[in-house]
Amino acid sequence: MIKKKSPAKINLYLRVNRRRKDGYHDITSLMQLITLYDELRFSPQKTGIVLSCSRDDLPVDEKNLVYRAAAAFYARTGITPGIRIGIHKRIPLGAGLGGGSSNAATTLMTLNEIHKTALTKNDLMRLGETLGADVPFFVFGKTAWVSGRGEKLQEAPPLPRMSFVLINPGFPVSTHEVYEGLNWGLTKKRRNYSIPRFSSIQEVAAGLANDLEGVVSTLYPVVNEIKAFLLKNGALGALMTGSGPTVFGIFKNNQASARVKRTAVLEKGWLVFDARPV
Repeated sequence: MIKKKSPAKINLYLRVNRRRKDGYHDITSLMQLITLYDELRFSPQKTGIVLSCSRDDLPVDEKNLVYRAAAAFYARTGITPGIRIGIHKRIPLGAGLGGGSSNAATTLMTLNEIHKTALTKNDLMRLGETLGADVPFFVFGKTAWVSGRGEKLQEAPPLPRMSFVLINPGFPVSTHEVYEGLNWGLTKKRRNYSIPRFSSIQEVAAGLANDLEGVVSTLYPVVNEIKAFLLKNGALGALMTGSGPTVFGIFKNNQASARVKRTAVLEKGWLVFDARPV
């Protein structure tokens, strides 16, 4: 059996540039892996793809992105399928943290390792692109500026030392619903933004931006409540990640974040996680 950690991500910066004819949106985003992980376990078997999960509300067939990633890998390589995969979930579902995409990327990379195939990282990223917009980033595995649908990646400098508190209100949000909420018509014209610097913790806090936050906070006002809670309790900055509804706060150290975590759990009943940049 092979065990692999599958990390979550946060978007420190997310701008939607335009809606494309294919219904997707071009974005510009600074994406960061964090120390919040699912665990995947891989056991080779004679034939077939067998999936199990620690959560009863996740499918374990073709509807699961991990299953589709395994099927895509075997179709791409021509190898007869033969793997059993167990998923232990810790990353909340539909949370804007990329858990499913991370699991799919981890599956592609681990199967490539198990079967000793010659697929390069670029090959795996292109294969991941067919599965979901965030999958190439998780294969890339570094802090990155991400553009296009998510397929264009450029390595970014590592973040300065900091810690995060992530708060999830306890319900999922549909990414499709959020993007539809932007209510943009088709346009060839890109919206251009000035890219902030992220070389100090103060610059990171000042440069936080997410075009999707307004849509989600209108649908779910608790997002604004969580942001205000984090800022009131010492966060240097706070932002919803991805299509939400998870909000993260930036802190200088773990001691400050631990105090906030206790308060959020005891008084609010929210799901709360400590994390650091990977």
